[in-house]
Amino acid sequence: MKKKTTFTLILFAILFIACSIQNKNEKRPVDYVNPYMGNISHLLVPTFPTIHLPNSMLRVYPERRDYTKIKLKGLPLMVTSHRGSSAFNLSPFQGDEANLKPVFDFSYDQEKLTPYSYSVYLDEEQIQVDYGISHQSAAYDLQFEQDTPIYLVLNSKNGRMNWNGNAISGYQLIKNNTKVYLYLVPEKLPENVVELKDGTLVEATNAEGRNACLVLKYQKGTKALNIKYGISFIDETQAKKNLERELSGKTVADLQSMGRNIWNDTLGKIKIDGGATDEKVVFYTSLYRCFERPVSISEDGRYYSAFDGTVHEDNGRPFYTDDWIWDSYRAQHPLRVLIDSSTEEDIINSFVLMAEQMDNFWMPTFPEITGDSRRMNSNHGVASVLDAYRKGLRNFDLEKAYEASKRAITEKTLAPWSGKPSGELDKFYKEHGYIPALYEGEKETIPEVHAFERRQPVAVTLGTSYDQWCLSQIADELGKTNDAELFKKASFNYRNLFNAETQFFHPKDNKGNFIEPFDYIFSGGMGARGYYGENNAWIYRWDVQHNIPDLIDLMGGNESFVNNLDAMFTEPLGRSKYKFYAKLPDHTGNVGQFSMANEPSLHIPYLYNYAGQPWKTQKRLRKLLSEWFRNDLMGVPGDEDGGGMSSFVVFSSMGFYPVTPGVLGYSIGSPIFDYVSVDLGNGKTFEIEAHNTSVENKYIQSATLNGEELEEPWITHDAIINGGKLIFEMGSKANKSWGVIK
Repeated sequence: MKKKTTFTLILFAILFIACSIQNKNEKRPVDYVNPYMGNISHLLVPTFPTIHLPNSMLRVYPERRDYTKIKLKGLPLMVTSHRGSSAFNLSPFQGDEANLKPVFDFSYDQEKLTPYSYSVYLDEEQIQVDYGISHQSAAYDLQFEQDTPIYLVLNSKNGRMNWNGNAISGYQLIKNNTKVYLYLVPEKLPENVVELKDGTLVEATNAEGRNACLVLKYQKGTKALNIKYGISFIDETQAKKNLERELSGKTVADLQSMGRNIWNDTLGKIKIDGGATDEKVVFYTSLYRCFERPVSISEDGRYYSAFDGTVHEDNGRPFYTDDWIWDSYRAQHPLRVLIDSSTEEDIINSFVLMAEQMDNFWMPTFPEITGDSRRMNSNHGVASVLDAYRKGLRNFDLEKAYEASKRAITEKTLAPWSGKPSGELDKFYKEHGYIPALYEGEKETIPEVHAFERRQPVAVTLGTSYDQWCLSQIADELGKTNDAELFKKASFNYRNLFNAETQFFHPKDNKGNFIEPFDYIFSGGMGARGYYGENNAWIYRWDVQHNIPDLIDLMGGNESFVNNLDAMFTEPLGRSKYKFYAKLPDHTGNVGQFSMANEPSLHIPYLYNYAGQPWKTQKRLRKLLSEWFRNDLMGVPGDEDGGGMSSFVVFSSMGFYPVTPGVLGYSIGSPIFDYVSVDLGNGKTFEIEAHNTSVENKYIQSATLNGEELEEPWITHDAIINGGKLIFEMGSKANKSWGVIK
């Protein structure tokens, strides 16, 4: 009996150890994230391997233009905006102090980076660097191998640095009188602190101006240093509080462990099973990108707003900024509605607060840390307001959001990249229902028009038509009958530029004549900005998200509509790649004239669903996802604006997509994974099963939703948010009858 008991205990111990090893080796969601994906751009801006916690204020990445660069510009302490350069810089150095400079270009090797950690070996300096991050503070561990004196160079590119005997504090002035503050504490006190000014060491414990630099000197024989710091947009005292609140008693390893858990909880809101490893990497990397922006800048219940230059109480609600709404409204905001609705409510509430804080009560368009930069065209914040409200989010003031949106569209100029009041162009739009275009070579005379961005008359007319549809829908929700009718009528303004002969949206002059001669690929100058915007007429041909049935009718019905879609994917560039991209550098990721690299294209592959050929949506999506989004350094086709494009990948990989934010439905695509579960945050889960899905089996044969046959290529928001199960049967050949509306 005793032998049997002993054997059982041994067997149990073996099984326990085996399970522990398996669990330790089991990949969690964050383990599939590859921050290097897309770090070499196809043409313009690459992604950056950003280390941060979800939607948090402190973000850093190795400071280099892209992955090909063989030098690091010091060690970053804070990136103030998406794609921004480091606000503060730390350069550890061993050697002759005569060689000290504000920022060192480090040769490096053995770089390892995750969303929550960083390590790198500075091989010429022989310094090992390890980094851990929190929300508003972080820490470096530095290991030194040489037996020489150590110097730490702290640089504020445009600001002030001060040593108080225990810590360095200071600020950097960025744009719009906004300052980012630093409070940095070395674990070991230095032997001496001096200023580095114009290449010379000066006896001083403070520095101010361009490249304000202080140098901490340590004795020969120092082998390890730990550096902790906090950042703030309020003041240096708050930066110190942020450090103490988040880092007290924590090591770099502790921060990395905590960050890993936070990321797993966040990414784990969507669980996937099946698919190839690379497909999982692309999925979770894309989901990670969706949490890079916007960022909460609330600090202990307060925040600094660059929208009025004042510190505010946040009244228990985080204040978010750095959100490029022109593209994030399309899928990133709708994704957050599903998996993080309370944050989405806080973000929209922040938009309303921004509008209240600015001189004019206008909904922001590109809210950043430094205020609203008013970039791009149209005012798509209204779409996110409508989409959230229609999908049941209520924790924001709809009346104020509507008023701010209405004023932004009717009082601010519609001219792109401008925050000026409405003028001559806007008056013309209100009277004639379109933005007038200039002929090639005709001189611009309207002051609110940006010299480089130009009028973008077709893009602005189409985008504003959608915005006005959104206004009409919110007005209807609020019982504002007159406004609802006014803006509903204006939502058809896209018709005013439709050329029935060519079936393109075609710019008109101020007399109502189509601009001729005209080339739908190349007319409009750099980026087609004279008529469209970054993309050419082939992309803006489909920019009627709010009324696709009417667009189908304008083109003569389903057959003609599908033929035009097909033509876009087969139409050649028209010139060599060199000459094409010299004119249209944002229009990369081409399949014919289709551009996977720019956000106005994201809904286009789903349009076949509306014209009776869903199988072509399925075919196109699988081609686009597999060719243009890959687990490699060039695996993102164009400018990824911190989630705007990546959210398309997340939705499309799951098998559905919000073609029209503001409509309570999603268009069906082609699910990649065997199983997906979405934690909706309301105690319910939406599940997707795709039986037999594979690279070959990309076509939907049949589908059921909660046990009932699904015969249409879309599902309602209620079907998702109330929890349930969507099951697809997949096959290698198209079932051309599935999803066709009779």
